[in-house]
Amino acid sequence: PTMVLPTTTKDAPPVPMQRNYAERYAMYVSAATRNATYGHYLRRAFRWKQMDVEYSLWQFASMCVNPKTVYRHTTYRKQTKNQWARDDPTFVVLSAIFVAVAALMYCAAYDANGRGHAARVVTRCVLGDYLGFGCAYATIGWYLANKYLRAKTIGGHAHAVEQKVEWLYAFDVHCNAFAPTYVLLYLVQGLASPLLARQGYVAAIASCLLYAVALVYHNYCVFVGYNALPFLERTEFFLYPAAVCAVAAPLAALVAFNPTRFVLWVYFGDRALA
Repeated sequence: PTMVLPTTTKDAPPVPMQRNYAERYAMYVSAATRNATYGHYLRRAFRWKQMDVEYSLWQFASMCVNPKTVYRHTTYRKQTKNQWARDDPTFVVLSAIFVAVAALMYCAAYDANGRGHAARVVTRCVLGDYLGFGCAYATIGWYLANKYLRAKTIGGHAHAVEQKVEWLYAFDVHCNAFAPTYVLLYLVQGLASPLLARQGYVAAIASCLLYAVALVYHNYCVFVGYNALPFLERTEFFLYPAAVCAVAAPLAALVAFNPTRFVLWVYFGDRALA
């Protein structure tokens, strides 16, 4: 009798080897696309002629009045360019310029340590306070959103394409939320600093109120940014720091803590408070 050899084995892998190569290739393509996006973004930051200044100024003003209007464009951007984040760094560049101008204004009013110290203050404000803190803040928001806030099924669809928050989008959210913070804590505080920096309960209460409004609205803008993404849920998580600020401000005012005086002391020392 003829023996029929089996055509399959028990130990045969259920998934073809080609799938592993396809997955690796997809990962390489994704990484290359990401690197190209970041490289393109950085290169455009040094090309003023390619920047859309008028549109960025409109976004800056809208964030101070109605931040939801700014994020209505995110869906359109995703449909046309397949990314949630802006590919134009104009908003970031303009904000950095605004910070530098405001820092120079403070230096002119309170810095008595010469041009070298003023240059260090401007550099610290732009690279440290705005960009450095912004990158850290964006990274934390990006990680928390992807780790804990992504919906398991999008729109009730089990087979929907998995989406993640782009780091550049998280950085956009920070930069957008910074716009009203800049107006309140750089411009308004700078102009009102002769009154806010006085000693006493009245100045402390006014300063605490200004900081409370600025920080609460900043967190609201962050919430609006993440809430605009349809694949995230429980985005009210980003409102929790606003509640902390709302509670901390009256307590700080009760002990006569003056945030304006503290900030001036940090940047310019005791001479600014004399």
